[in-house]
Amino acid sequence: MPILSRRRLWTTTVTLALALALGVAGPASAADVNNVKNAGFESGLTNWTCSASSGTTVSSPVHGGSAALKATPAGQDNAQCVQTVAVKPNATYTLSAWVQGGYAYLGATGTGTTDVSTWTPDTASWKQLTTTFTTGASTTSVTVYTHGWYGQAAYLADDVSVYGPDGGGGGDPTPTVPAAPAGLAVSGTSSSSVSLSWNAVSGATGYNVYRNGTKITAVTGASATVTGLAASTSYSFQVTAVNSAGESVKSGAVTGTTTASQGNGGGALPKHAVTGYWQNFNNGATVQKLSAVQSQYDIIAVAFADATTTPGAVTFNLDSAGLGGYTVDQFKADIKAKQAAGKKVVVSVGGQNGTVSVSDPTSAANFANSVYSLMQTYGFDGVDIDLENGLNATYMSQALRSLSAKAGSGLVLTMAPQTIDMQSTSNAYFQTALNVKDILTVVNMQYYNSGSMLGCDGKVYSQGSVDFLTALACIQLEGGLSPSQVGLGLPASTSGAGSGYVSPSVVNNALDCLTKGTGCGSFKPSKTYPDLRGAMTWSTNWDAAAGNAWSNTVGPHVHGLS
Repeated sequence: MPILSRRRLWTTTVTLALALALGVAGPASAADVNNVKNAGFESGLTNWTCSASSGTTVSSPVHGGSAALKATPAGQDNAQCVQTVAVKPNATYTLSAWVQGGYAYLGATGTGTTDVSTWTPDTASWKQLTTTFTTGASTTSVTVYTHGWYGQAAYLADDVSVYGPDGGGGGDPTPTVPAAPAGLAVSGTSSSSVSLSWNAVSGATGYNVYRNGTKITAVTGASATVTGLAASTSYSFQVTAVNSAGESVKSGAVTGTTTASQGNGGGALPKHAVTGYWQNFNNGATVQKLSAVQSQYDIIAVAFADATTTPGAVTFNLDSAGLGGYTVDQFKADIKAKQAAGKKVVVSVGGQNGTVSVSDPTSAANFANSVYSLMQTYGFDGVDIDLENGLNATYMSQALRSLSAKAGSGLVLTMAPQTIDMQSTSNAYFQTALNVKDILTVVNMQYYNSGSMLGCDGKVYSQGSVDFLTALACIQLEGGLSPSQVGLGLPASTSGAGSGYVSPSVVNNALDCLTKGTGCGSFKPSKTYPDLRGAMTWSTNWDAAAGNAWSNTVGPHVHGLS
């Protein structure tokens, strides 16, 4: 074995040391990146193409940042949105996206090997879809797509990713720590909550809310409602913007002061209560001021709020001319007087001609904000849902929960579905009632203007009998509602409805049948429901026109239930 010269040994040693120091012993791999452009739809639909103009971007709900894709299938179009993404040959990539709403599919074609896809049925919250693929030897681009399904609801998609070796197409830039939010303001208060809003921050994927210097919640949009606060108390609030790069400095502080406790509008509702609709119009019934409503009524539903040109939003216009010059100031004073007497006054949304539609997150927010504004303006204790032209369970539930967060625990929430709406828990109205059961006051189904319906025993019953009332109420009582959330809705006179009037004595018999097991017809429930809430009528005006015969008979009977 030859002996190396001293010079050759030194040279070899230095070369090896340099190689180790410089890391040239093997090739270095570039960091993996997200190769999708405009992955979070912050630039609208730039770099994306959606079939049949089915796609748009929305500001709420979003998974991250300030925008998300919303695509709506229609007819023979499944709302497919695609992007061509640059990739490297012979490389493995992870394809993912966050989805919400209707059926949603995610996939990639043109991979050069096996194309992939994944999907999920409709989901009420954000869910991540993930799959992987490997590119072929000559593949330099793939087509990434999302789509929904025919006849299904719109889907949302956000934060799409093709994560792997840099394909050279130039994905979204690496995020930097976002700026502090500007424009922080108090947008609403109640005795137990403060609502905040601020300007969206570019590049932010979420926001942290601080109360008196302590983080209390994190949200994805540019607004939040802080609940669980003490009445008549001031709090300091700040917000920060966050993304994967970190958290911004805190915004400037604002002070929010909760309102004084209103004592739940003069006290809690009685265990058994009577609801009456008050007509804000003249249709031949007795024209009343609110102050003239019979004292037997515990909940007075003011009919009706009006739709606006803003989707989901409502307003209220007192028909002063039709009500004999009744002024807004008198109306507000009468509400306060009723509340001082222990009554609740709610604004009713809908009615036979109601056209309010709450069908997406934006209209849900508009509904909650506008109803809460009416509560603050007029002093209403809550809202009655009387939408007779259908509703969307997902977004109406969302709207009512948002309203509850604003109004606090004193909110009175009533519903007046038609009989067809409560035949099954799969019906949207029934779903909504169950979705908000923890904040729901009472469901007063309308046992009138109805065809024959199934009772809980599977038999068919015709309106106008005690069996119709008891057998249909049983569906709600056994379908998930608490007895205290079930009331019987009947017309006050033959003039109050096209059909379905029964004498007040029949209403009382039905109440006794359900609460005591007496006074029943051929149908007798398998058990009694002593906590049944009570009864409702359309309307206090038709009741007055008939000499208050309905409330003078049903009212004392309801209040006398043990």
